[in-house]
Amino acid sequence: MLSLFERKKKSGIDERLPIADVRYVVLDTELTGLDERRDSVVSIGAIRMTGGRIDLGDTFYRLVSPSTELTGASVVIHEITPSEVAASPGIDSVLAEVLEFCGNDVLVGHFISIDLSFLNREMKRLKGSELPNRVIDTFSVYEWLRKRQKGRDCFANPVAGYRLSDIVKCFGIEVNGAHNAMKDAFATAQLFQRFIPLLSEAGAKDIGDLLKLGIPFKGGDQFGLTGEFSNF
Repeated sequence: MLSLFERKKKSGIDERLPIADVRYVVLDTELTGLDERRDSVVSIGAIRMTGGRIDLGDTFYRLVSPSTELTGASVVIHEITPSEVAASPGIDSVLAEVLEFCGNDVLVGHFISIDLSFLNREMKRLKGSELPNRVIDTFSVYEWLRKRQKGRDCFANPVAGYRLSDIVKCFGIEVNGAHNAMKDAFATAQLFQRFIPLLSEAGAKDIGDLLKLGIPFKGGDQFGLTGEFSNF
């Protein structure tokens, strides 16, 4: 097992790399709720990208036996039942798989700080440190582009809502079942794919630029999203 110093050193990235040359892992979680102290992860989905190329053969999906009880409200939203997760591994073993899958790639997600707050809580408990990966929030990217691409339909006016489903529909991305970690990760990957050429047009040339403009919003609380079970 790498030490914290070794992991931080290994996770370094050359910020001069073109955005299209960087490896990303687009990640999403489903949760029993959004209370960071009481709720827990029930599934994790991720898909790898290299620049704008989505690798459909390189995905990760796991159901997780949650450390807190699945409520009726959460089951209605993500449709994961207690019987489905009864035989699933706990977060301790799944998190080890997540770390291996993500490696040193840049993590991407929509309001990804929500996902990271739960994953990093478990990381601190198990490893004494947070995930070392650099992170990009597709909502932050959307907001940055919206101020610079006002001539395009999806940027001329704010989308009706701030959730992933509102934005992806505007970009013509088909949504087949929300509140599924793998499907949400794939929808986010397609949105990020749409953003990459627009970033170049707007003047963001390298991953250093993208990391600066893609800094995660804190849990989506600015937009009243913390009352929902999912950022979708």
